[in-house]
Amino acid sequence: MTDHLFRFGAVAGHATDADAWTGLARRAESLGYSTLLVPDTLGTLSPFTAAAVAATATTTLRVGTFVLSAPNRTPEAVAWETSTLHTLTGGRFELGLGAGRPDAERDAATLGVRFGTPSQRIERLSRTIDAVKDVRVLVAASGTKLLRLAAQKADTVALGVPPHYTEEQVGAKLDELYELAGDRFHNLELSMNLAAAGAEPPSWLPVPADGTGVLTGTVDEMVDTLRRRRDKLGVSYVSVNAQYLDEFAPVVERLTGT
Repeated sequence: MTDHLFRFGAVAGHATDADAWTGLARRAESLGYSTLLVPDTLGTLSPFTAAAVAATATTTLRVGTFVLSAPNRTPEAVAWETSTLHTLTGGRFELGLGAGRPDAERDAATLGVRFGTPSQRIERLSRTIDAVKDVRVLVAASGTKLLRLAAQKADTVALGVPPHYTEEQVGAKLDELYELAGDRFHNLELSMNLAAAGAEPPSWLPVPADGTGVLTGTVDEMVDTLRRRRDKLGVSYVSVNAQYLDEFAPVVERLTGT
């Protein structure tokens, strides 16, 4: 059981133009989403710029990265960008960090930066967290070394597990995090991302019925599932692919702040 209240984020990285992007941000805000989160890939919008524009178009919506590939930037550069966004958004920026998904190495090569070994990437991530001040930091983690770092330094831990993971598999990861975090565990906000949500599972994402990365059913059923998961696993911060922004909105309305 956790004392953390429910909050919800929408993950988006594409827009045809500025009007479409600011419209999405305002729509997310009006539907009660807490955050608009931008991925960090060379195939999507630049996360810091997109977050800044979204914040300018809204008044209460928080904006963030989900998640920034720490190996692709120096800690000092991330701290500079973060400090600027923290100031200009009135404190509405949240920094999400990771050690780099597999495709991030290709992005690093394109950007002309050295991706590094797994140990070097985790060390870069740790230094980046240390360089950042005054903002909430989310760390995406699944392996033991990253879970240990998140347990020590994060405000929010996003479990970077595949959508087919069952609640039992997620629970095993959280048990490991519990052991690593010790007294900090109950202060950590736990987060998971939904690749899809709605009445029916999407045909493009074949995930077993008990996979935690896709949430389907009636509004009542989805609400009950998330409540049960919070009671069982402690997950209170749920992000969803913005493609399902409207379909998931009734769940957001029912659960936010409860």
